[in-house]
Formats: sequence, C-alpha cells, structure tokens
Amino acid sequence: MSQIWLVPAFPLLGFLLNGFLGKRFGTRFVSFVGPLAIALSFAQSLVLFFQMLEAEGNMLREHLYTWIASGNFEAGINFQVDQLSGLYLLVITGVGFLIHVYSVGYMDGESGYYRFFAYLNLFVFFMLILVLGDSFLLMFVGWEGVGLCSYLLIGYYFEKDSAAEAAKKAFLFNRVGDFGVLSAVLLIFLAFGSIEFSTINAEAATRLELGGGLVTAITLLLFLGATGKSAQIPLFVWLPDAMEGPTPVSALIHAATMVTAGLYMVARLSHLFVLAPFTMHVIAVVGATTALMAATIAITQTDIKRVLAYSTVSQLGYMFLAMGVGAFGAGVFHVMTHAFFKALLFLGSGSVILAIHHEQDMRNMGALKSKLPITYITMLLGTLAISGVPFFSGFFSKDEILWKAFSSPLGSPWFWGVGFLTAGLTAFYMFRMIYLTFHGESRVDSHTLEHVHESPISITIPLMILAVLAVTGGFFGVPHLFNFFPNGMESYFHGFFADIPSGHGSVATEWTLMAFSVGIALFAWFVAGRLYHSGFDIAAGLRSKWEWAYQLSLNKWYIDELYNAVIIQPGRLISTHLLWQLFDQNVIDRAVNTTGTVARTVGNTIRPFQNGLTQNYALIFTLGTFLILWYVM
Repeated sequence: MSQIWLVPAFPLLGFLLNGFLGKRFGTRFVSFVGPLAIALSFAQSLVLFFQMLEAEGNMLREHLYTWIASGNFEAGINFQVDQLSGLYLLVITGVGFLIHVYSVGYMDGESGYYRFFAYLNLFVFFMLILVLGDSFLLMFVGWEGVGLCSYLLIGYYFEKDSAAEAAKKAFLFNRVGDFGVLSAVLLIFLAFGSIEFSTINAEAATRLELGGGLVTAITLLLFLGATGKSAQIPLFVWLPDAMEGPTPVSALIHAATMVTAGLYMVARLSHLFVLAPFTMHVIAVVGATTALMAATIAITQTDIKRVLAYSTVSQLGYMFLAMGVGAFGAGVFHVMTHAFFKALLFLGSGSVILAIHHEQDMRNMGALKSKLPITYITMLLGTLAISGVPFFSGFFSKDEILWKAFSSPLGSPWFWGVGFLTAGLTAFYMFRMIYLTFHGESRVDSHTLEHVHESPISITIPLMILAVLAVTGGFFGVPHLFNFFPNGMESYFHGFFADIPSGHGSVATEWTLMAFSVGIALFAWFVAGRLYHSGFDIAAGLRSKWEWAYQLSLNKWYIDELYNAVIIQPGRLISTHLLWQLFDQNVIDRAVNTTGTVARTVGNTIRPFQNGLTQNYALIFTLGTFLILWYVM
C-alpha cells in the first residue's frame, strides 16, 4: 500500500489542530503545526513521486472505501498518483510549505492568527483532494473546497467592506463556472456510464464522435468551469480583487493552488478535449485574448499586488493557449515554472509592503533596493524569469508555448503574434514595477523610511529558495534546440497526453522566433528603464498624448462597469420590480395573507360555539346526534 492518503491527511490534521486548539495554545503552537503539516505532506509527496516513476504504467492507485454503490454504478474514494498529479503534488506542497513558513513572519501579530493557518491548511488539503481524486466525484469535492477556502481567505479581513465584497465576488463568479462543470459531469455520465478519468480517457474515442455535438457540449461546459477557477475571459474579474486577502493568500491562490485547477482538469481530460476541435480553438482564442488583455491592463496599475494579479491572469492565458493548440505538456510545464516565480514575486511584494507599513501604491515607493537587498535581488530574479530572459525558467516554458502556438496543426501565426506581443508587455510591466519600487528617488514617507529594514529570515529564506527555483526550474524542459541538456519534461510526459500530429516548422524558424521573443523582452526592459527609472515624470508626458488608451487600461477595459450595466443593474431591476413587487407581493404575499384571512374568518365563525356554556354544548351535541341518526336511517 502506497499510503497516498497521508498526503492530504497531514494538512487536514493541521486544520483540525489549529482550528480547535490554536486559540488555546497560542501563536507558537500554530506557527509549528501549520508549516509542519505541509512539510510532512511534501515529504510524503516526494516518496510517492519516486515510487510512481518506478511503478508499472507510472501510476500508483489506492482504494480507501466505497462511497456509493447502486446497481451497476459504484463510486469509491480512490486516490491515484501519475505523471500529472505527481508533479502537481510537488508544486502544491513544496511551494505551499514555503508560503506557510513565510506566513509565520508576515502574519505575526495579526488577530485571528490561528484562524489564518487553519484556513491555509484546509486550502492545501482541498487542492490535494482535487488532484488526487481518480474521478469527477472526488475531484469536485476538492473543486468546491478550494472555492470555499478562497472565500474564507480573501475575506480574512472581513471587517473591511472591500475584502468582504471581494470574497463574495470570487465566490459568485466561481459558481457560474461550477454550473458548467456539473452540467458536463451529467452529460459524461450519460455518455460513459462512469465518471472515472481513466474510463473517460480510454473510451472517449470509441464512444464519442470526433467533432460531434455531444463532445463539443461537454468540453465547452468543462472549459466554462475552467474559466471560472483559472480566471479567463469572461470570468476573470474576481482574481484581481482577490488581492484584498493577506499577501500569502495571494501567493497560494495565484501560484500553487486554485487558479491552476482549471488547467489541471483540461490536462487530465486531454483525450476528451482533442475530440472537440471547435472547443480546442475556443480555448486557444480565449487564452490568447486573456493573455493580451490582462497584460494591457497591468502596464498602468499602480498597486504592486494588482500588477502581479493581472500578470497571473495573463500567464494563465498563456497556459490555456498551450492547451488549446494541443501542447498539454508545455502548458503544465509553464504551470510549474510560473508557480516558482509568481510565488516569489508575490512574497517579495509582501516583504516590501511589510517594510513600508502596508503601503501598496508604487507611487509611494522608490529607492528601496539598498534598504531591502535580499528582497530586491530575489524579485529581480523573479522578474527576469517571468520576462523570458535566457536562461531563466520562464524563458524555456514560455518559448515552448510560443513555438507550439506557431507550429502545431492546431496553432496559427496569429496565436504566436498575440503571444509575442504579450511577452513584450509582460517584460515592460514587470520591469516598470521593479524600477518604481526599488530604483529612482524615494517617494516613501520620511518617517516610514527611517524604519525600513530587511524582512526577518522566515520571510527571506522562502524568497531565496524560490529564487533558486525561478532560475533553475526551466532546465527540466530545455528545448531540443539546445543539445547540451535533454528535455526532461517531454520524456516525463511521453505517452501521457492525447497524441497531436507533429507540427510544421524548421529549426531555423524556431531559432528565429525565439530570437524575436527574447528581443522584444529586452527591448521592453530598456523602454521601462527609460520611462520609469526616475519615477513617473517621463511616462506622464507620454501618457497625456494617449489619454484614452491610458484610461482604458487603468480602468481595466471597463469590464466591471460592463458587468454592472449588463447584468447587475438589470438583475436588480428585475428582482425589485418584477420578482418582488409584482410576483412576491401580489402572488406569494397575497396567497399567504389569504390563508391567514380564511383561517381568521373560520375562527371567528366557530368561536361562538366555544363560549364555555354547558347548555349550549349539550344542545349542539343533541342536534348533532339527531343529524347522524337521520343520515344513517
């Protein structure tokens, strides 16, 4: 027995201990139990990962008990570890452990400290259930669980109206996506008689027609669910507002848990998705569009965490672009590298925010590199990685996606073009953030500046470990162009995902496209330095010439306003004037009031017969007896 159950059991135990005993035993107890639970889970994940590599078929499977047994249908609590879930386990628990350690220093002194770590452990538990489940039944438990935990953690500062609203927004937008997943699961059960992933992938080609209406409907509904969890158009607007939660929550959601759930589901069911070419094209178009749109929004944001939030939306778009062109391995590879550098960048931003008394506006920063040297160096390394500078992790995974977008039979030069522009914008807004935060003249309040110092080791050590991973993580998937290192990711996932015919394109073309993507990243770095090295002055002059474009970007393409005008306000009008005033008051209320009126009238009518006078009771009894006798005779 592989004891897979131990992986989620440790975080669940941490949740129970911190939730029920944390307040009684205090901060030290919570600070020990919370990270330890995830460390033990990571250790067990490592053991299982290497066991999986040696196992027959690269799969470990564990049956715990039968949950539902009805006729020929049986649903059990079964865990499985294969190439996909094994990699996800390491990312979730490894990055999750570093975030827990970081949280010990970052959340020190916060009220509800035990509550925070209890929720954080629970979040990791549900994400592990999601990736370990061998069927939709168990996966959906984890799917809903991470949605619940995101609500609890985004709304951690529930006394703030903005945090409470952001939590509700995340919860509601994800419910839209959940409707798609549930609907798809019902259709899958009708088509396969099973909801186990192995059955679906194995029998998809024989039970469903290529490009047929049923498989297209199923995959589109599943993708709707993925757009909710993984923040893609049209359901992406909740993720930037999720910044209302504490910074470690942002890192966990954006890097290691919730937003990668939608990608996991698509990758897990690759054999199903490739049977729906229309859906694959939709995924690629939505991913490319989201990547570009989010990047255009990020270039004008002044809140350091919002820059990173829109960066996450954009990078998730890259991953869906990869899935849409059939490059499932490249998409998952970018999930891994993105987890390293995005967790690093979020935790680094938290170090900055903590140092300057919870200020998040980059207009009030500047010249912090000498005060926060470790934070600066690690965030710079993370920026180089996400910008695709050779030979950092993002360079390998991003360029693999761009090449597949160009060369795959499902790809297009247009997809490459959108990805190319997004790469340039990514480098621009990331180096803009670096220059505004760490370079130029200080715009920090003088009193605050006197007390600025580097963060404690509980914060800086996770930053340094993540920085190493952000630099070296890409060497697991070096393209074949570089003969000095084998492509480990390609061999690792060999035969796992659905087969896509080999693409077109020569080695010379691949080198050329790679040179272009690196060139635009370096050019964007140069432009960002010219505009923002000394602050906002130069950029402000340029902005005045393009005010309409600046306002469009700053106001997030007015997507929130569009939702408000098209959905929320009409919904309010319908609720107020149609459902409440017309239906509720005139139908429901009248029905209830009429029932009360009838009951009162009947009561008033028969009340005189219950007046306490014995002679009246005797008279009524006698009359009743005669009536019965008359009726019988």
